[in-house]
Amino acid sequence: MNKFKKTPYTVGVHDLIHRPGEMREHELEIVVPEKLGEGLVAVQADSILDVDLRLEGLHDGILASVQVSGTADGVCGRCLTDIHLPVEVEFQDVFAYSLDEAFDYSVLDDHVDLEPMVRDAVVLSLPFQPVCRPDCPGLDPETGEKLADQPHDEPQQSTDPRWAALADFEASTQTDQADTDASARPE
Repeated sequence: MNKFKKTPYTVGVHDLIHRPGEMREHELEIVVPEKLGEGLVAVQADSILDVDLRLEGLHDGILASVQVSGTADGVCGRCLTDIHLPVEVEFQDVFAYSLDEAFDYSVLDDHVDLEPMVRDAVVLSLPFQPVCRPDCPGLDPETGEKLADQPHDEPQQSTDPRWAALADFEASTQTDQADTDASARPE
């Protein structure tokens, strides 16, 4: 059996155990002990998550209704600019009194540990390819500079050097065709 271990995510529920219909609400401000997420954006360690928690006693456990808000920091997936995205998630789950396969979480001693629930919900809410703005043009493939910082000139079409000979051939064919058309016209 798992033993109780105090973390920023643990909440005491001794006054709700085996009391169906009882309810308690908590507002928690959790200092994140370790980073949540591994992609381009993540909720960084030592940042703050605001948690609105409602715990309700049931016959077989305690229902947790949770709203989490905070900020994820990282970089834009297109232009690599630093970004800060709001994180807003809501979820519910039951902490069972007994260890049972039907439930993912259980009451340990007289506490519940919200960490696995919060971690899963927050990480799954983070975008896989975050952008600084929806129309972010990204980086120039040749220079690596941000396209948003460059003047809005007509984009230069770069020719692949392997096709340069074909482009020269096409230009000379068009010139020859124009000469042929001009000589065929009556004066």
